[in-house]
Amino acid sequence: MSDRTGIFSGENPFGIARAWLSEAEVSEINDPNAIALSTVDGDGMPNARMVLLKEIEDDAFVFYTNYDSRKGQEIQSAGKAAFVMHWKSLRRQIRVRGTVTREDGEKADEYYASRSLKSRLGAWASKQSQPLGSRTELMAEVAKLTPKLGTNPARPPFWGGFRIHPTEIEFWADGAFRLHDRFRWERNGNEKTWNIKRLNP
Repeated sequence: MSDRTGIFSGENPFGIARAWLSEAEVSEINDPNAIALSTVDGDGMPNARMVLLKEIEDDAFVFYTNYDSRKGQEIQSAGKAAFVMHWKSLRRQIRVRGTVTREDGEKADEYYASRSLKSRLGAWASKQSQPLGSRTELMAEVAKLTPKLGTNPARPPFWGGFRIHPTEIEFWADGAFRLHDRFRWERNGNEKTWNIKRLNP
Protein backbone atom coordinates (compact mmCIF):
# COMPACT_ATOMS: atom_id res chain seq x y z
CA MET A 1 0.00 0.00 0.00
CA SER A 2 1.50 3.29 -1.12
CA ASP A 3 0.60 5.30 1.97
CA ARG A 4 1.71 2.70 4.54
CA THR A 5 4.98 4.44 5.36
CA GLY A 6 6.96 5.56 8.40
CA ILE A 7 6.02 3.71 11.57
CA PHE A 8 3.58 1.52 9.58
CA SER A 9 6.07 0.37 6.94
CA GLY A 10 7.26 -3.21 6.66
CA GLU A 11 5.98 -6.55 5.42
CA ASN A 12 6.05 -8.35 8.78
CA PRO A 13 3.49 -7.27 11.39
CA PHE A 14 5.43 -8.97 14.18
CA GLY A 15 8.48 -6.90 13.24
CA ILE A 16 6.38 -3.72 13.38
CA ALA A 17 4.99 -4.76 16.77
CA ARG A 18 8.50 -5.43 18.12
CA ALA A 19 9.69 -2.04 16.86
CA TRP A 20 6.77 -0.22 18.51
CA LEU A 21 7.34 -2.09 21.78
CA SER A 22 11.04 -1.18 21.69
CA GLU A 23 10.11 2.50 21.35
CA ALA A 24 7.62 2.20 24.20
CA GLU A 25 10.28 0.66 26.46
CA VAL A 26 12.08 4.01 26.28
CA SER A 27 9.08 6.30 26.74
CA GLU A 28 6.58 4.47 28.96
CA ILE A 29 7.05 4.92 32.72
CA ASN A 30 5.69 1.51 33.79
CA ASP A 31 5.08 -1.84 32.09
CA PRO A 32 5.38 -0.98 28.38
CA ASN A 33 4.54 -4.65 27.71
CA ALA A 34 1.16 -4.50 29.49
CA ILE A 35 -1.80 -5.76 27.46
CA ALA A 36 -5.54 -5.67 28.15
CA LEU A 37 -6.44 -9.32 27.55
CA SER A 38 -10.03 -10.19 26.65
CA THR A 39 -11.69 -13.60 26.94
CA VAL A 40 -15.26 -14.91 27.06
CA ASP A 41 -16.91 -17.37 29.43
CA GLY A 42 -19.21 -20.23 28.51
CA ASP A 43 -22.18 -17.86 28.22
CA GLY A 44 -20.32 -15.49 25.93
CA MET A 45 -19.90 -12.86 28.67
CA PRO A 46 -16.60 -11.02 28.09
CA ASN A 47 -13.84 -10.54 30.65
CA ALA A 48 -10.84 -8.21 30.44
CA ARG A 49 -7.75 -7.75 32.60
CA MET A 50 -4.18 -6.50 32.34
CA VAL A 51 -1.37 -9.02 31.91
CA LEU A 52 2.25 -8.69 30.82
CA LEU A 53 3.24 -9.79 27.33
CA LYS A 54 6.54 -11.64 27.62
CA GLU A 55 7.53 -12.29 24.01
CA ILE A 56 6.67 -11.39 20.44
CA GLU A 57 7.69 -14.45 18.44
CA ASP A 58 7.92 -14.72 14.66
CA ASP A 59 4.26 -15.73 14.45
CA ALA A 60 2.70 -15.30 17.90
CA PHE A 61 2.39 -13.27 21.10
CA VAL A 62 3.21 -15.05 24.40
CA PHE A 63 2.21 -14.43 28.02
CA TYR A 64 2.22 -16.59 31.17
CA THR A 65 -0.37 -17.28 33.84
CA ASN A 66 -2.07 -19.85 36.05
CA TYR A 67 -3.99 -22.29 33.82
CA ASP A 68 -6.63 -22.74 36.53
CA SER A 69 -7.35 -19.00 36.74
CA ARG A 70 -10.54 -17.64 35.21
CA LYS A 71 -8.67 -16.34 32.17
CA GLY A 72 -6.84 -19.64 31.81
CA GLN A 73 -10.05 -21.65 31.90
CA GLU A 74 -11.83 -19.31 29.50
CA ILE A 75 -8.97 -19.35 27.01
CA GLN A 76 -8.74 -23.13 27.07
CA SER A 77 -12.50 -23.48 26.65
CA ALA A 78 -12.86 -21.03 23.76
CA GLY A 79 -9.45 -21.52 22.15
CA LYS A 80 -9.49 -17.82 21.24
CA ALA A 81 -8.54 -14.49 22.81
CA ALA A 82 -7.94 -10.84 22.01
CA PHE A 83 -5.87 -8.04 23.45
CA VAL A 84 -5.06 -4.38 23.05
CA MET A 85 -1.68 -2.86 23.81
CA HIS A 86 -1.83 0.91 24.33
CA TRP A 87 1.01 3.38 24.83
CA LYS A 88 -0.12 6.81 25.99
CA SER A 89 3.36 8.28 25.56
CA LEU A 90 3.50 7.25 21.88
CA ARG A 91 -0.22 7.74 21.20
CA ARG A 92 -0.32 4.31 19.57
CA GLN A 93 -2.03 0.99 20.09
CA ILE A 94 -2.01 -2.53 18.69
CA ARG A 95 -5.11 -4.75 18.68
CA VAL A 96 -4.82 -8.52 18.22
CA ARG A 97 -7.37 -11.32 17.81
CA GLY A 98 -6.57 -14.97 17.26
CA THR A 99 -6.44 -18.58 18.31
CA VAL A 100 -4.53 -19.76 21.38
CA THR A 101 -2.30 -22.71 22.21
CA ARG A 102 -0.48 -23.57 25.43
CA GLU A 103 3.23 -23.11 25.99
CA ASP A 104 3.97 -25.63 28.73
CA GLY A 105 7.32 -26.99 27.60
CA GLU A 106 10.94 -25.89 27.87
CA LYS A 107 10.22 -22.22 27.13
CA ALA A 108 7.75 -22.10 30.02
CA ASP A 109 10.32 -23.78 32.28
CA GLU A 110 12.98 -21.25 31.25
CA TYR A 111 10.75 -18.25 31.84
CA TYR A 112 9.56 -19.58 35.21
CA ALA A 113 13.17 -20.16 36.29
CA SER A 114 14.05 -16.56 35.34
CA ARG A 115 11.54 -15.10 37.81
CA SER A 116 12.48 -14.13 41.36
CA LEU A 117 12.24 -16.87 43.98
CA LYS A 118 9.37 -15.07 45.72
CA SER A 119 7.43 -14.90 42.45
CA ARG A 120 8.05 -18.61 41.80
CA LEU A 121 6.85 -19.53 45.29
CA GLY A 122 3.88 -17.20 44.88
CA ALA A 123 2.85 -19.05 41.72
CA TRP A 124 2.67 -22.27 43.76
CA ALA A 125 0.82 -20.66 46.66
CA SER A 126 -1.82 -18.70 44.77
CA LYS A 127 -5.02 -20.44 43.74
CA GLN A 128 -5.53 -17.66 41.24
CA SER A 129 -9.07 -16.26 40.87
CA GLN A 130 -10.37 -18.37 43.79
CA PRO A 131 -11.82 -16.67 46.93
CA LEU A 132 -9.25 -15.79 49.61
CA GLY A 133 -10.08 -15.09 53.23
CA SER A 134 -7.18 -12.70 53.85
CA ARG A 135 -3.72 -11.76 52.70
CA THR A 136 -2.43 -13.41 55.87
CA GLU A 137 -3.73 -16.77 54.60
CA LEU A 138 -1.84 -16.32 51.35
CA MET A 139 1.41 -15.38 53.09
CA ALA A 140 1.03 -18.36 55.42
CA GLU A 141 0.72 -20.64 52.38
CA VAL A 142 3.91 -19.16 50.92
CA ALA A 143 5.69 -19.70 54.26
CA LYS A 144 4.50 -23.31 54.40
CA LEU A 145 5.67 -24.06 50.85
CA THR A 146 9.06 -22.35 51.12
CA PRO A 147 10.93 -25.11 53.02
CA LYS A 148 9.12 -27.81 51.06
CA LEU A 149 9.99 -26.40 47.60
CA GLY A 150 13.44 -25.06 48.42
CA THR A 151 15.38 -22.38 46.55
CA ASN A 152 14.85 -23.78 43.05
CA PRO A 153 11.22 -24.87 42.76
CA ALA A 154 10.08 -26.57 39.57
CA ARG A 155 7.39 -24.90 37.49
CA PRO A 156 3.92 -25.80 38.79
CA PRO A 157 1.99 -28.07 36.40
CA PHE A 158 -0.90 -25.59 36.52
CA TRP A 159 1.25 -22.61 35.47
CA GLY A 160 2.64 -21.82 32.04
CA GLY A 161 2.26 -19.84 28.87
CA PHE A 162 -0.32 -19.11 26.23
CA ARG A 163 0.63 -18.34 22.66
CA ILE A 164 -1.81 -16.17 20.69
CA HIS A 165 -1.61 -16.86 16.95
CA PRO A 166 -3.25 -13.80 15.37
CA THR A 167 -5.73 -13.89 12.54
CA GLU A 168 -6.06 -10.11 12.85
CA ILE A 169 -3.66 -7.36 13.93
CA GLU A 170 -4.51 -3.67 13.85
CA PHE A 171 -1.97 -0.88 14.19
CA TRP A 172 -3.36 2.51 15.29
CA ALA A 173 -1.63 5.86 15.69
CA ASP A 174 -3.04 9.19 16.79
CA GLY A 175 -3.65 11.73 14.04
CA ALA A 176 -4.39 15.45 13.98
CA PHE A 177 -8.06 16.41 14.41
CA ARG A 178 -8.80 12.79 15.42
CA LEU A 179 -8.09 11.65 11.87
CA HIS A 180 -6.14 8.66 13.17
CA ASP A 181 -4.15 6.21 11.05
CA ARG A 182 -5.33 2.60 11.21
CA PHE A 183 -4.10 -0.44 9.30
CA ARG A 184 -5.64 -3.88 9.76
CA TRP A 185 -3.72 -7.02 8.81
CA GLU A 186 -5.98 -10.09 8.32
CA ARG A 187 -5.42 -13.73 7.40
CA ASN A 188 -7.28 -17.02 7.58
CA GLY A 189 -6.10 -19.61 10.09
CA ASN A 190 -2.39 -20.35 9.81
CA GLU A 191 -1.94 -18.76 6.39
CA LYS A 192 1.26 -16.77 6.01
CA THR A 193 -0.19 -14.21 3.60
CA TRP A 194 -1.78 -11.11 5.10
CA ASN A 195 -4.47 -8.89 3.61
CA ILE A 196 -3.74 -5.29 4.65
CA LYS A 197 -6.36 -2.52 4.65
CA ARG A 198 -6.33 1.09 5.74
CA LEU A 199 -9.37 1.81 7.93
CA ASN A 200 -11.33 4.96 8.58
CA PRO A 201 -10.50 6.44 12.00
